[in-house]
Amino acid sequence: MDFFGDFTFYFVPILLLLIVLASAIKILREYERGVVFTLGRFTGVKGPGLILLVPFVQQMVRVDLRTLVLDVPTQDVISRDNVSVQVNAVIYFRVIDPEKATIQVEDFMMATSQLSQTTLRSVLGKHDLDEMLAERDKLNSDIQEILDLQTDAWGIKVANVEIKHVDINESMIRAIARQAEAERERRAKVINAEGEQQAAQKLLEAAEILARQPQAMQLRYLSSLNVIAGEKNSTIVFPFPMEFANFVPGMKDQHSK
Repeated sequence: MDFFGDFTFYFVPILLLLIVLASAIKILREYERGVVFTLGRFTGVKGPGLILLVPFVQQMVRVDLRTLVLDVPTQDVISRDNVSVQVNAVIYFRVIDPEKATIQVEDFMMATSQLSQTTLRSVLGKHDLDEMLAERDKLNSDIQEILDLQTDAWGIKVANVEIKHVDINESMIRAIARQAEAERERRAKVINAEGEQQAAQKLLEAAEILARQPQAMQLRYLSSLNVIAGEKNSTIVFPFPMEFANFVPGMKDQHSK
């Protein structure tokens, strides 16, 4: 009986000591920090490594300093030109001030998520659909700047914002396709007209050059005949110089008519 009585007498204090040590010793990883409160008041940020706390007097809140990824749910946005689109995005941010992230906001993850949703709708609603599709880098930068400014009071740094998808309905997709087709046709007509203009200009310059020396036209005739003969054609067209009309009676008058 004495053995069991002594064992019980020592077991209880040892158990209480182990419980106290377990609650007093904390180990924080390299990417973690501990926000310590003493009797409810903030007393400092500790870590990483081994941390000793006064049991029942001090409490610690762990804060992860690694970059966090937040997937913003799909948002219904009305663009400035009154087009309904669905947009989602992803945000990369991290805690740079554990004290503010713990004291200034109840749940910084939820707060950042809600703020990112409202900011996404607000920023995209100020732009046209064409800008949403063509200027994503600028929109990402604008959203990141606004979020970073507002979350600074929470000790959070927004590193990057990426718009993943801009979804539009089928009718708008068909309208955009027709617009793109019309734009390509317009460009083709403009390019064709510019080509005709340039060709006419070059022909005029060539005619002026050939008109300076009549022998140049004859050389041009011979060059054309050489090209035709090189293609192994059975028919050869020989141009008739208009100067010969002076030697044929009546042809000059017929030409002038």
